[in-house]
Amino acid sequence: MTTLARPLESIAGFAALLRDHGLKVGIAEQQAMVAAALRLPIERAARLDAAWRAIACHDARDWRRWPELFDRYWHPERVKGTARMSGQTRQSRHLPQVVKSLQDSLGAKPPQDREARPDSALDAPAVAPDEDGRPRAQGGASRVDALHDRSFSQWLPQDLAELERLAERIAQRLHKRLTRRARVHPRGRRLDVRRTLRASLRTGGLPMHPVWRAPRREWPRLFILVDVSRSMETHAQLFLRIARAFVSAMNARVFVFHTRLAEVTPLLRSDSAAVQEKINAVTAGFGGGTRIATSVADFHRVHARAQLTRHARVWVLSDGFDADEPHRLAEELAQVRRRGALIRWFHPSDRRPASQAIENVVSRGGLVEGFERLNSLRDLADFERHLK
Repeated sequence: MTTLARPLESIAGFAALLRDHGLKVGIAEQQAMVAAALRLPIERAARLDAAWRAIACHDARDWRRWPELFDRYWHPERVKGTARMSGQTRQSRHLPQVVKSLQDSLGAKPPQDREARPDSALDAPAVAPDEDGRPRAQGGASRVDALHDRSFSQWLPQDLAELERLAERIAQRLHKRLTRRARVHPRGRRLDVRRTLRASLRTGGLPMHPVWRAPRREWPRLFILVDVSRSMETHAQLFLRIARAFVSAMNARVFVFHTRLAEVTPLLRSDSAAVQEKINAVTAGFGGGTRIATSVADFHRVHARAQLTRHARVWVLSDGFDADEPHRLAEELAQVRRRGALIRWFHPSDRRPASQAIENVVSRGGLVEGFERLNSLRDLADFERHLK
């Protein structure tokens, strides 16, 4: 990550936190926040609190909530007795350092050059080439479509609508499957003798109203396991947004884990803007180490024991770093596969996870359908196009 991206990404993350808590912080407000940081002397960086408060708060409710949200992001050491907000951690949250880095990167531009452009607050290319040459958005302000590899940490509100459309298309690709059970259908081809005889009682025993049956089609049952450990802190919150989209699209069941497992499906069905706070309350103590094998064992032995059939699909969203014995993960995934469920592993990095536990899974062969990179909406769209 370049020096330029760090201060802009920190401010973009703060803006995302404010949006998650109901504040109306869009592109204009975010640009104004960057502009204020560029104009304020470094020795007076503490005054950004008041300047940004005036920009982001639009009513009395926002004004009252501001101190808590500001301290939670920029001064977490001051916040006691509250849950940590996973998914918003950045490499540096020291506000004076962010201001200095921002001014060093952008402040050297000639003033007339900044004033000549409508988005001069950012004064940097809206997209920067990634290591592989593809454009990547910077700081939450972008002239490119959401699918062009914008990091989940830089999402804009309108990207959620695109996520919902992708989830619907993926749900359609996961075709309904035939089951052995049948249902009453007027165009069915199999006569339901019992119901037909029962209906004939109304006509003196004459089968005037035959009842037909057709095979029942059901969606594959989808289970999503989201890693919320410390190593996944910058991805977990937005992975939960993806999971929430599939809860709406195909009634998926969602679990979060680090050293233990907890189901959060009922919370993800809610439209509350503070859903992340509720999840943090349920998963108190999360954000530490990772015990993937133990969590998978709890999942298939307790939570989903009766639903793991050949129609089930299990998606694991994790970087694959496991504190359990390296051989255990392969053993627990094998138990899931024996029940007929298909497993797919999604990871945020460019390459497949390189932990010993994952290497053991790969060496066993056939346990995981595939390893998929999932760090942008483009990745999700690519997965939808290649899904069989």
